[in-house]
Amino acid sequence: MITIVFEFHCATPDNEQDIASGHYDVELSEKGKQQAKRLGERYKNEIFDIVFCSDLKRSYQSAEIAFSGRNFKIKKDPRLRECNLGDYTRKSHEKVKQLRVDYIYNPFPNGESYEQTTEKIHSFLADLVKNFDGKKVLIIGHMATHYGLEYCINKTPLMESVSAPWHWKWRQSWTYKLKRL
Repeated sequence: MITIVFEFHCATPDNEQDIASGHYDVELSEKGKQQAKRLGERYKNEIFDIVFCSDLKRSYQSAEIAFSGRNFKIKKDPRLRECNLGDYTRKSHEKVKQLRVDYIYNPFPNGESYEQTTEKIHSFLADLVKNFDGKKVLIIGHMATHYGLEYCINKTPLMESVSAPWHWKWRQSWTYKLKRL
């Protein structure tokens, strides 16, 4: 069994301006850098065998700042990326939020669907099962990462996750136990 702790990346200028970044590679804001330091403080007594993050700056900068000076291996994996919002990249987060359920199974125009991002998470988790049995890992990711974890591990339908109100979903971390897929 693998213990997975999931955290969202820390704040970016896009988050602060209510812009949906998608695959746009935005860095952390000053507020996000402070959040990342606090993230590291929250886990100062925890030991992870590895920290995974997406290859987008907001995700791996969160990991690098949080665990600076710690002896944790940080590994970037593009399968943990946010959904490619295509034509809706860097549009109003509110607008994208209203449209999310339309793109669960159909790709965003010139982008991808949440079903496609979930398939990537499934592939990532299959590799995790093969290579990290008995380990404790931290994943720093995005909304699409979270939807995929919920679907693959807890069997939460994508429609339920994608359409759930943000305040219902938000908390500092989620812990999953993964035995097999």
